[in-house]
Amino acid sequence: MNAVEDFIYRHEGNQQEVMMYFHHLLTSFPTVTPVIKYRIPFYDQNTWVCYLNPLKNGKVSLCFIRGYELSNEQGILESKGRKQVLSVDFGSVDEIPEEAIREIINEALFLDETVPYKPHGKRIQE
Repeated sequence: MNAVEDFIYRHEGNQQEVMMYFHHLLTSFPTVTPVIKYRIPFYDQNTWVCYLNPLKNGKVSLCFIRGYELSNEQGILESKGRKQVLSVDFGSVDEIPEEAIREIINEALFLDETVPYKPHGKRIQE
């Protein structure tokens, strides 16, 4: 068992099931690597692609780092006031629209592979 699976198994009920569902889905892509960063599971390819954030309300948020660059044709990603990250929350595995999520993940992985990441925000120049 790896650090991400350890993290997931420390949660209970629907949160554990939802996180394990996404963990298996994301790690089914051979180029994706799971890792713990900032005390939550991140999934990397060339750069950070997405992360799982267990919420206090019992749901799990699937967050895409470069969400603002995704098409969101499925209409399920939300900004929640953020400028870069878009996410969608799930309270149970039954709520997950598998086809739409696969499309979003494929688009995010393609973006990560083909378009260099340019971080938002101001950089201090020396």
